[in-house]
Amino acid sequence: MDVMGDKATLFETGRFVQPSREEAEAAPDVDETGEAAEEVRLRLAAETGDVEAASVLGALLLRRADLDGAEPHLRAATAAGDRAAANNLGVLLHQRGYADEAAGWWRVAAVAGSAAAAHALGRHHRERGDEPAAEYWLRQSAEQGHVLGAYALADLLEHRGDDGAEQWMRAAAERGHREAAYRLAPAPDRRAAERGALERGAVESAEPGRAGRTAGTPGAGAVDADDRSAAGRRTDAARDAGPRSGTGLGVPPAEEAERWYRRAAARGHRRAALHLGAILERRGELKEAGRWYLTSAKDGEARAACALGFLLRDAGDTENAAVWWLRAAQDGDGNAANALGALHAERGQTQTAERWYRAALDAGDVNGAYNLGLLCAEQGRTAQAEQWYRHAAYAGHREAANALAILLLQGGDTTGAEPWFSKAAEAGSVDAAFNLGILYAGRGEDAAALRWYERAAAAGHTEAALQVGIARLRDGDEQEAERHLRCAAGGGSAEAAYRLATVLDARRPRPSAHELGEVVHEKTECEEWYERAASQGHRRAQVRVGMLAAARGDVVEAARWYRLAAEAGSRNGAFNLGLLLVREGSEPEAVVWWTRAAREGHGRAALRLALVYARRGELDEGQRWADRAVTLGPAEVAERAARLRDALRQELTA
Repeated sequence: MDVMGDKATLFETGRFVQPSREEAEAAPDVDETGEAAEEVRLRLAAETGDVEAASVLGALLLRRADLDGAEPHLRAATAAGDRAAANNLGVLLHQRGYADEAAGWWRVAAVAGSAAAAHALGRHHRERGDEPAAEYWLRQSAEQGHVLGAYALADLLEHRGDDGAEQWMRAAAERGHREAAYRLAPAPDRRAAERGALERGAVESAEPGRAGRTAGTPGAGAVDADDRSAAGRRTDAARDAGPRSGTGLGVPPAEEAERWYRRAAARGHRRAALHLGAILERRGELKEAGRWYLTSAKDGEARAACALGFLLRDAGDTENAAVWWLRAAQDGDGNAANALGALHAERGQTQTAERWYRAALDAGDVNGAYNLGLLCAEQGRTAQAEQWYRHAAYAGHREAANALAILLLQGGDTTGAEPWFSKAAEAGSVDAAFNLGILYAGRGEDAAALRWYERAAAAGHTEAALQVGIARLRDGDEQEAERHLRCAAGGGSAEAAYRLATVLDARRPRPSAHELGEVVHEKTECEEWYERAASQGHRRAQVRVGMLAAARGDVVEAARWYRLAAEAGSRNGAFNLGLLLVREGSEPEAVVWWTRAAREGHGRAALRLALVYARRGELDEGQRWADRAVTLGPAEVAERAARLRDALRQELTA
């Protein structure tokens, strides 16, 4: 008889599988009185020689952990040929520590057709390193539709790098095995990567899975979701079109992965819920992402609690964010501890911040040391900052290496700074590459500086792109210069926007006249770049925008830009504003701006002041400003100022 074959199956841990959710919902509630009555009935039936009753009674007592009471009933039913009893007897003996005797009874049950016993026997052989025997029995179990047998077989095949692993993992997942669904999720991405490698002619085999994974452990190729750097910031898998082996026709890898994560998460797999939340966050579906993070966090996944904290912080709810970060940090999540440290540092609670940064470091997160270095540097504790930067830098933290190099450079230790800049730059720090460029440029090693500037610019560093653009302009390569200047200007560099505008301005043809002689003005691209730079406070751009406005007769706009530039310290802005004011009949105010410009070294402003004072009859003051104009130049200004000075001198001595 095979009464218990479908009910007395094993967990991977050696215990019985619990009824499914559907079975639990369909089953009537049984009170303790009813269960006791059932046990009495089974005992009476077993005493009369009812094999089925003995088998069921043995399983009932085994579930209750009454091994002594269960064993005689299971042995009696097994002796009568009940394969479910043989399987359960194996379970009992395995729990007592008699693994070899348990395997013998599992073999009896498996030969009689018990899929659960074949699964247990396969696991027994695998634990002893006999993989061929393990594969044989696990395959017997899997081919009979046993979900745990399919999963265990897939795990074994994946460990060996066998292509058939995914087929059995999929079979287990489709039958509701949540760990199988979780481990199956990264498979489409692996296949896409392998297809890409095949197309490049260089296929690398996927990393084989590890034997003996427990539920909740990421499968081969699974991407762990770590705090902010994982939750919401990972890139989606490549989506190449077309059918894929083992997937639905044309189903993109990312969509299939999401489907499996969703299936595993719905069955309570906390890490699958974490991954699903990360996928949804990347896609911008923050509300649903938060729900899955919450589900995972409530089940004890610290990384989900950390990610949920970041979602809440981004939504402006720092109080609840701190609650989840605290929960994650207390469970040993270093990222959450760092987030708490940063939160307290922003509030000026430096001692608490330092405590959490140290907790992050104790949890194995090297960012804690880097953050401690930043905190000490902000407080002027340079020696301690250097100590923490070194700690993180030696552990491979590239930004800490860059910060350490800056600290050493500020202390005058150029020799000590350079290797750390190099180490950080080689590790991928864009800022370090730019800083190396500055270091080499300061030594006059322009070629080496340009190489590092180009490397940083290629990674999107705005100021590095500006430096490359300037270097290309200097070399006469206007096309490359424009490309880099556009990158830098687009990144927000006012200087790059100004220099790009000057490049475009030099190419601009003179404005054509209208048929009736009226100038038709249309704003050009170079004017737009001038205006962008001017709006960012670039003084030369402000002067240039003012000149363009004056050229088209917009005196008010021109005066506005000149005044902005002049108030920011621009000599040309002050001089041009003076010219506009004189034209508008405001010479006294013009004199004020010319005086400011002349004192800052503007020769033409000094000449204008000399002429104003000479016309007013203030010859001494006029001569003084004429002398100043001669000194400041340029040549044509100095020549005119010299003639004026001599004339004033003659007038004074006459």
